[in-house]
Amino acid sequence: MDSLEERVSVFYYETSDESDQDSSDYEFDDDTGDSDAKRQRILYWESQQALLQEVLERSSLTGTKLRQEVCDITEKVRSEQGDLCRCRNKANADACNNCLRQEIVNSLCNKGFKASLWISKWSETKKIPRGTHEYIEVIGNSSSSSRKKQLLYVVELEFRDQFEIAKACNEYRNLVRMLPRTYVGKPDCLKAIVRVVCDAAKRSMKESRMHMGPWRKGSFMIMKWSALPLRSWLQLKRHHRYQIDMKCNHHFHQK
Repeated sequence: MDSLEERVSVFYYETSDESDQDSSDYEFDDDTGDSDAKRQRILYWESQQALLQEVLERSSLTGTKLRQEVCDITEKVRSEQGDLCRCRNKANADACNNCLRQEIVNSLCNKGFKASLWISKWSETKKIPRGTHEYIEVIGNSSSSSRKKQLLYVVELEFRDQFEIAKACNEYRNLVRMLPRTYVGKPDCLKAIVRVVCDAAKRSMKESRMHMGPWRKGSFMIMKWSALPLRSWLQLKRHHRYQIDMKCNHHFHQK
């Protein structure tokens, strides 16, 4: 059976929003008297809303217990964050979010969940500045069958904020309002949501005659939740530094 992400891809006729070509661009007339253009615009936004609603409903069918646990823990930790935050710079909101994620992981592990912090990291290119993104992954068991099957869940605490765009059209804003503040669900549903919302973002930007930055495209957004676990990333970083030190020492002794 095709995954939800694949079904969404079929809906878009396999057109990729990562391409700079005009094949995935939208053509419409600014003339308000053009009834065909207005009808096409209405149909587009209605279809996006219906598709996103279907994806969100499908996502809500799994991970119900985990979703409720994350919600309860988040509310409790946020209410006590002044006491729990161990950041040196408490004025830094991102730093406090890091403490929040760590506290949620600790609480989930204490409740028997297999939770861990993950961090994605990308290099600087001509179009995209380098950066990192931290989120949570949880391994859970499926209760839909007698044979237990391990499932991967992504937990993103600032999910809705990732898609906010200044000067977006009202239809896009309404679409973003449908998103949960915190996402707890499977990766395929996450990718399907990103596909729908990023396509809508491109449409909104084009209607406003604004350039869409590459960091708002689906390929970049998905990259935020495709990472190594934080511990492995730190180990690789230390290993890289160790290799550099070994090379430097070897070069020094040769002299």
